[in-house]
Amino acid sequence: MNTSHLDALRTKHAGLEAKLRQEQARPAPDETMVQQLKRQKLKLKEEIAAC
Repeated sequence: MNTSHLDALRTKHAGLEAKLRQEQARPAPDETMVQQLKRQKLKLKEEIAAC
């Protein structure tokens, strides 16, 4: 896989991490949103590892 694709995946993963932290920092985090973000991060992590 080319490095630009890998960089894009890592950037997207970092963005999801930021969104997750922001959501969890709220006084009443939306647990559904937290779970969705975690699932998306895991899928990206697996795709990055496969590269």
